Amino acid sequence: MRLDNFLLRTFKNVPKSKVYRIIRSGEVRVNRGRAKPGTRLAEADEIRLPPVRQKEKPGPGRPPDHLIKRVDKALLVERDDVLVFNKPPGLAVHAGSGLRFGLIEILRVSRAGEYVELVHRLDRHTSGCLLVARSRAALDSLRAGLNDAAASKRYLALVDGHWQHGSIEVDVPLSRDVERSGERMVVVDTAGGKASVSHFTPIAFYRDATLMSVEIKTGRTHQIRVHAAHCGHPVAADDKYGANARAARWRERGLERMFLHAEHLQLQHAGETLDIKAPLADDLHKILDTLEPNQ
Repeated sequence: MRLDNFLLRTFKNVPKSKVYRIIRSGEVRVNRGRAKPGTRLAEADEIRLPPVRQKEKPGPGRPPDHLIKRVDKALLVERDDVLVFNKPPGLAVHAGSGLRFGLIEILRVSRAGEYVELVHRLDRHTSGCLLVARSRAALDSLRAGLNDAAASKRYLALVDGHWQHGSIEVDVPLSRDVERSGERMVVVDTAGGKASVSHFTPIAFYRDATLMSVEIKTGRTHQIRVHAAHCGHPVAADDKYGANARAARWRERGLERMFLHAEHLQLQHAGETLDIKAPLADDLHKILDTLEPNQ
């Protein structure tokens, strides 16, 4: 790691200009000698850091009461070791990208003093089953259970068009953080991507869409969305991996987010089978009610 990057990580709440100033002034020493910002650090290097006053970074504050109530209402199961939520659409699982509060930050306020930690993640606009551990031991056990090949992770997805492939396994490697037109994307990468396996099964056919049950055997970022688009049937209203014009038409029909719901989780935890099903979100139910069945 470069010296300047190491210092920027160490002094998180210090302006960059000050970090570079203390390097140039010789206040930072590497192996008792002066160093440049681009000096590469090695494992055994000795680094002398000057005393630097860092401003306290303000916390996000208290989440609004309506968010706390929304999370409380989404609770499906409460046990001593785990909380299970039917995550509401539009609520991120953690803060970031301009969001002050995610579900986990809200829980840390509403359950102050308790251990709460995300077992896994869902996209902000995906609803459905979400596990939160209530102890470190439970966190390790639940993550191991989810990563086990015997675990079942099933989603409901409405995809564009009449699905032409029947019930199939999509075994297509994916790579993440590929930049296209200034946006980070996940892409099919048969040469260097990570193994990604999804089972797609059509449940119901409509005039211009198909409701799918999708079981994922791996948990790659945006896996279902990329695999569905790869098959020529992107998830309804997905404007990242589907056509913008088509996503706009779905929004005109009342679908304000992509149609993706984490319906079912089954895994081994603490010597038992944890079997969770989250009812389909109301906004997605309403969309299905408006669709014309395919005769």
